[in-house]
Amino acid sequence: MPLPKRSGIRIAGLGGQGVVLAGHILGKAAVYDGLRVVQTQSYGAEARGSLAKSEVIVSDGKIGFPMVRKSDVLVALSQTALDRHLKDHKDDGIVVIDASIVKDVSAVRAKVFRVEATRIAEADFKSRMYANMVMLGAVAKITRLVTAAAVEKAIRDIFKGEAGEMNVAAFKAGLKTPL
Repeated sequence: MPLPKRSGIRIAGLGGQGVVLAGHILGKAAVYDGLRVVQTQSYGAEARGSLAKSEVIVSDGKIGFPMVRKSDVLVALSQTALDRHLKDHKDDGIVVIDASIVKDVSAVRAKVFRVEATRIAEADFKSRMYANMVMLGAVAKITRLVTAAAVEKAIRDIFKGEAGEMNVAAFKAGLKTPL
């Protein structure tokens, strides 16, 4: 599914789910692929458990406004995040949900992709903290906004040693997720 030349991606969930980290890695990967990028984030004062979002604008040209008004891609890691951000999502866009957590997509008019990210992270990596990387792999596969090589490089820039290998492995699991 081709996305516009200027695409707004909103990754939303709860504090502690790695929403900001996933957005940061996606933005770095887009830069490595030669695109222009703006990445912003916000989260509640409590941080862990409160709403969090990361927005990434990817473009092959100048980015005049640094905020995502209506997202082309909405990645929802919690039901609360989906419910909150759906009103600011394009009806013809893409919604990627963590189907392990998000159950009600009845209000979504966009194309929905269900990824069992938390289940995969817990089963394959023994920790739900890798669900964000599984989702990032699925998003890269679905949108083709960034190359897998660029995402792997961005992950390895942030994580060294075993942590880097585990995060890359979780990303690759997301790339292999059936859609």
